[in-house]
Amino acid sequence: MKTEKRGINWRSYYDKETIRYVAEIMYTSREGREQYDYEITADIYGRLGTFADDAENERLIRTAKITYSFENTMYGTLGPERTVWDEEANEAMDRAMKKAERRKMNKKKKK
Repeated sequence: MKTEKRGINWRSYYDKETIRYVAEIMYTSREGREQYDYEITADIYGRLGTFADDAENERLIRTAKITYSFENTMYGTLGPERTVWDEEANEAMDRAMKKAERRKMNKKKKK
């Protein structure tokens, strides 16, 4: 179950099942679309929607950890959809590479 807060170009969720707070900033115009996803804290979530100027909500969201971005404008795609690579992802990649190397070594030994 999710609870949600919204603004003009942003929205945020608290997911009770995963106990996570997330926010999304999205701009859509005739020039294209931009989307940025963030993993926010409970403190940030609590403060969202309390500002008179909606741009302040966006500034607050941008202080959190970005997890995804996509930019596609009339000037061209500014890169593919991107998921931010963090330490947890680096550790997972290292484990996967070591496992692949062990398999390769085991195959060589069997031959």
